[in-house]
Amino acid sequence: MGGMALDDGHRKLTRQEASDAVSGLGWRYVLGEFRTEVRTGSLPLAADVAGRAAAVPEAQGHLRMDVREDRVLLALQTAELGAVTARDVDLARLITAAAEEFRLTTTAGEGDRTVQALEIGIDTMDVALIRPFWKAVLGYVDEAPPTCAQNGLVDPFGQGPAIWFQQMDAPRPQRNRLHFDVSVPHDEAHRRIEATIAAGGKLLSDAEAPAFWVLADPEGNEACITTWQGRDG
Repeated sequence: MGGMALDDGHRKLTRQEASDAVSGLGWRYVLGEFRTEVRTGSLPLAADVAGRAAAVPEAQGHLRMDVREDRVLLALQTAELGAVTARDVDLARLITAAAEEFRLTTTAGEGDRTVQALEIGIDTMDVALIRPFWKAVLGYVDEAPPTCAQNGLVDPFGQGPAIWFQQMDAPRPQRNRLHFDVSVPHDEAHRRIEATIAAGGKLLSDAEAPAFWVLADPEGNEACITTWQGRDG
């Protein structure tokens, strides 16, 4: 996909625009961010790649990294908007080019594990009542606007999964009130669902697919596989 107009640099991209813009670069659009990884095979090389990525012009305010023993995990988002823009697309291209200087590639993952984002959803009859407990016990902070539609809480260091609260209309004591939301690349969802079912899981609902599928383990504990698709309109 060709470069976007400079005056579009601060416009929030639609989900479709975002996904199309980076898929060919080895990045994926997941939960409002562009995500990728660079496998380095060693910690010193991972640190070098991270340093080179950090030196890309105007990356501050967009780039988040996690340096591991054999790889670098990277995420891009325009922090002030809580969304991706054309600037993030440009940064993805520049970071991919920087990785290629080390003869490495940006990749969305392989095998059973691709780039993904994890959230924990808590069903409740009273969000305001229980939210302060979870904020205090986890040491989390309020999710910054404009991404706080679910009264979200986030780890200020970006290490733990986000927490969000789902308002219930009536008590459901028979149902586990905690569930995981696993946001995966849109082209990974069906393979992940198939693997989960093969591992003993059950598909409870696909009524909201491709936004999310509800699955459960053999004891009824639930998890949702989610994507960016099916959320517009």
